Amino acid sequence: KNEIYRKSKCSSRGFYGCFKNLKGFILKCTSCDKLSLQIICKTCQTTLLAPNFYKKELEKDFFVYSFYDYKDLEDLIQSKYHFYGDRVFNILAKLSFAKFALNFEFTHPILAIPIDDHTRHDFSQTAILAKHLKSSFIKPIFNTLKAKNIVKYAGKNLEFRQKNPRKFIYSGVKNCDVILVDDVITTGTTILEAKKALKKDGVNVLFALTLCSFLN
Repeated sequence: KNEIYRKSKCSSRGFYGCFKNLKGFILKCTSCDKLSLQIICKTCQTTLLAPNFYKKELEKDFFVYSFYDYKDLEDLIQSKYHFYGDRVFNILAKLSFAKFALNFEFTHPILAIPIDDHTRHDFSQTAILAKHLKSSFIKPIFNTLKAKNIVKYAGKNLEFRQKNPRKFIYSGVKNCDVILVDDVITTGTTILEAKKALKKDGVNVLFALTLCSFLN
C-alpha cells in the first residue's frame, strides 16, 4: 500500500496524492492535502478559489474577461497535462464559467466556441470550460474551431507567436454571435487570430472568456 502511494505521488510531482485500500482510492485535496472526496475540497474552493472578474482590451472595443490571476492558479492550470486534470478544470469551471452563465443575459441566444478543443491530453480543457457556459442564452458548440498548426506557445514571446500562427479552420454555424473560450490569455495573439478566422464566416465574436490571465 505504501509503495502504491509513493508511486502515485511521485508520478504527479507531489501535486496529487492517493493511496489504495480495499474500497478503492482515497483522494487528497490538491491544495490543503487533507482527505477529500473531491480533488479540491469544498473549503479550499470557497476560501482560495473565489473568482474575480478581470477585463482586458485586446483591440478597440474588443475585450477578454478572466476570472483568476494566472499566478494564483499556476499549479492547477498545469493539471491539464495530467490524468486528473479534467476533474480540476470541471471544478474551476463550476466556480467561474457556470456562475457567469447563470447571470448572463442577452437579446437573443448566442454560441460559445472553445478554441482548438483537441483531446491531445485525454480531455480538452477549453471544451470543459465551454460546457459550463450552457444556459438559456448560451449554447456551447464543440469541435468547430481547430488549429492546423500545432505549435506550443508556452514560454514563447509575442514575436514567436506572431511568426507562428495557429492557422484556425472553422466548420460551424455561420453568421451568428459567439463567445470565444480559452483557458489562459498571455499576449492575446491566439484569441485575436481565432476572432479573425471566425469573421471570415460572418461570425461576430462579442467577447472572449478565459479562466485566467497574466495580470503582471
